[in-house]
Amino acid sequence: MKHKIIISGGGTGGHIYPAISIANAIKKKHPDADILFVGALGRMEMEKVPQAGYKIIGLPVMGMQRKLSLKMFSFAWKLLQSLRKAGKIIRNFSPNVVVGVGGYASGPMLRKASRKGIPCLIQEQNSFPGITNKLLAKSVQTICVAYDGLEKWFPKEKIVFTGNPVRQDITNIKPKAPEAIEFFGLNPEKPVLLVVGGSLGAKTINLAMAKSHKKIQNAGIQVLWQFGKYGVKIAEEAISPADKHVKAFEFIYKMDYAFSVADVVISRAGAGTISELCLVQKPSVLIPSPNVAEDHQRKNAFALAEKDAAVMVEDNQAEEEMADVAIELINDKSRQEMYANNIKKFAKPEAANQIANEVLRLI
Repeated sequence: MKHKIIISGGGTGGHIYPAISIANAIKKKHPDADILFVGALGRMEMEKVPQAGYKIIGLPVMGMQRKLSLKMFSFAWKLLQSLRKAGKIIRNFSPNVVVGVGGYASGPMLRKASRKGIPCLIQEQNSFPGITNKLLAKSVQTICVAYDGLEKWFPKEKIVFTGNPVRQDITNIKPKAPEAIEFFGLNPEKPVLLVVGGSLGAKTINLAMAKSHKKIQNAGIQVLWQFGKYGVKIAEEAISPADKHVKAFEFIYKMDYAFSVADVVISRAGAGTISELCLVQKPSVLIPSPNVAEDHQRKNAFALAEKDAAVMVEDNQAEEEMADVAIELINDKSRQEMYANNIKKFAKPEAANQIANEVLRLI
């Protein structure tokens, strides 16, 4: 029997790359599997998924509106359209199983699939689930999670602890360091601070970098700074040709190289990013975004910080504290070693493979 699988969700790299990792793991086990992605029109997945070699269909869905406004009518109309289109996709494709990875498109697809009796699996990445997954939990068969304690929100018998899938190219980064130093034009004698805020960029982190990159350079530290799509202007105004120790990029395509040379990482605390940091075992300064549903980034960061596996700096303190915290950590090898050893305990390198097994078990 040829397996037919829908993987639904996206919105950010934190949802898209794990989804692609799951698809790749399924393909490794069943090369003839027919995998269709369903995302949200106008979002990142509509570009990134085809680049990975998979077909994707977009739904007109948008994010749930939490405040009373005219946008609520638009949300309701687009949700209705998306449910209709999801039903049509299911009729035309006839999947054996539907997987939801989070993001706007997951809700309509899994709701329609479960009502038609098609087995469904949720991959919950965060330590605190969003509204959509809480609502879907009753009607799906399996819920793959990355943190302990989610039985507060999900039926215990449906939970499978797998961890979050990550990009496969970061699983063995140490041997890549010499090539990465040459690739980025770095001085092998100086420490490296990697600063990332996701593919779109993190405004707080970018403003903090613009304000403090000279202080970081003066401390003898080199910087790899991914400022993202929305950080172009901030970075252009901050960096001059004299700033030779700052390598600034809108997007770092060779993240395996960047991780391999980083002594310390400054990052947001999205679930996918944290899973990658655990796998590459990098001492990290986490600055959770306050602009996400259920404040889940703060909960993700705190889950590591309370175990001495990372440093957490609040978003509203980052401009003043971020650089000093990072410099202090780069100059303290024993603390770096402690954080690297502790964050390693959270790593789940076989997550994509385990989730693929759960998907195939449902079929």
